[in-house]
Amino acid sequence: MNAHVSIEAQLGERFEIVASDARLAEIGPAWNNLWRRSNGLIFQSHDWIAAWWKTVPGRERRQLRIGLIWRGEDLLAVLPLAIQYRKGMRFLEWAANDCSDYADVLLAPHCPQGALTTLWQQAVSLGGFDLYFLNRLRPDAVFRAVLDGPDGPRLPANHRQEICSQVAGDWTSGTQWFEAQAKKTRQNYRRGRKALEESGTLVFRLLPLDEPVAPVLALLADLKRKWLLRNERESSLFEEGAPALPALVQVLVEAGVLRVFVLECDGAVIAISVNFVQRGTLMAFLTTYDPDFERGSPGMILLMDYVQWSIDQGLSMVDFLCGEEPFKQKFATRTLTLTSVMGAKTAKGLLAMLIDRARRTLRSAMEARRKRQPQTSAE
Repeated sequence: MNAHVSIEAQLGERFEIVASDARLAEIGPAWNNLWRRSNGLIFQSHDWIAAWWKTVPGRERRQLRIGLIWRGEDLLAVLPLAIQYRKGMRFLEWAANDCSDYADVLLAPHCPQGALTTLWQQAVSLGGFDLYFLNRLRPDAVFRAVLDGPDGPRLPANHRQEICSQVAGDWTSGTQWFEAQAKKTRQNYRRGRKALEESGTLVFRLLPLDEPVAPVLALLADLKRKWLLRNERESSLFEEGAPALPALVQVLVEAGVLRVFVLECDGAVIAISVNFVQRGTLMAFLTTYDPDFERGSPGMILLMDYVQWSIDQGLSMVDFLCGEEPFKQKFATRTLTLTSVMGAKTAKGLLAMLIDRARRTLRSAMEARRKRQPQTSAE
C-alpha cells in the first residue's frame, strides 16, 4: 500500500497514513524536527523506527501504518503504528515495539484538539488487522491523555501491564547513595570487587564518545548468546551477524545520547551496559556480563558504579526501563506501571479477546479458590 492521504480537516489539516519504505524515508526530516521540538524520547524518533524497520526480521509478516497530521508543510503529529502477523492473528501495534520500552505519539503543542482522535480513526478504518494492542503506555503518555480525554474514543483498557524500575532521590553524590544502601548490599559489592580483583586489576569506565562501539557490541551480543543458551532462551536481537543492534545503537550515537559503561578485569571486558541520556535521566537499555566471572557479580558491580556516576553527573534519575528482574527491584526507589489498551476489528479478533478474558477469569477463580482452601500441616 502506498502513502494514503485522507480527509481535510476544517482548519486545513490533512491526515496521512504511511505504509511504504520510500515515504517513510521522505518524511524523516519533518518527523525528527517535530521529535526535537516536542522533546520526545529516542523511541519516538524517525531514526529509531526507520532503523528498526530496515533490520527487523520477518518483514513479510509486517506492514507499516504510520499516521501523520500535516498543516501545509508543518508536521503536527506522528502516530507510529505497524501491523504484525503472529499466533495466527494480525495485530495493530506500536512500530518498533520489539525494541522500545516507552511508546507514545509525537504531538505539536498547536495541534488542534480532536485531531489525534481523527487520525486514530483513520488508521483503524483501513482495516487489515484483527486486534489492536497498544502497550507500554506511561501514565504521562500523550496518547493516553488525548485519547482518554473528554472528546477521545475511550479505548478499552487491557489487563496486561509492565513495570519499570527507577532510582531517584535527593543524594548529593554517588558515594552518599552507596552509603545509603543496606549493609549487606555494600558488603556484597566489596566482596564481589575483591573476588574479581583476584583475576587482575578491576576498572570501571565510560567509553569515550569517539571510541568505536562496534567491538563492544559484538562482545555484548556474544555474552548475551551465552546467557540465553544457559537459560534456554532465544532473542533474534543477539544472533550472530544480526544487524538490528548495531543499527539501533548507531541511532543513539548520532543523536549524541549514547553512554556505554564497561567493567574491565586485567584489560578484558567482563560486563557491559549500553545506555542513553535524555531528560536528565540515564536509561539502561542493555546490560550483560561474562558468566565465567559470575562468582564476583560483575553485573551488580557495574550497575552500582554507573548509578554512582549518574548521580555525580547531576542526573536526576536512573531508569532501568521495562522488566521485573530482581536486581532492578532491589535498587529501585520507585516504579512506573505501564498500561495497555486492546480492541477488536474483526470477528476473529473479538473471539480471541473473549477467549483471553475467559482464561483470565478462570485463572482468577482458581487462585481465589486456592487461597480459600485450609492449609494442612504435614503428618
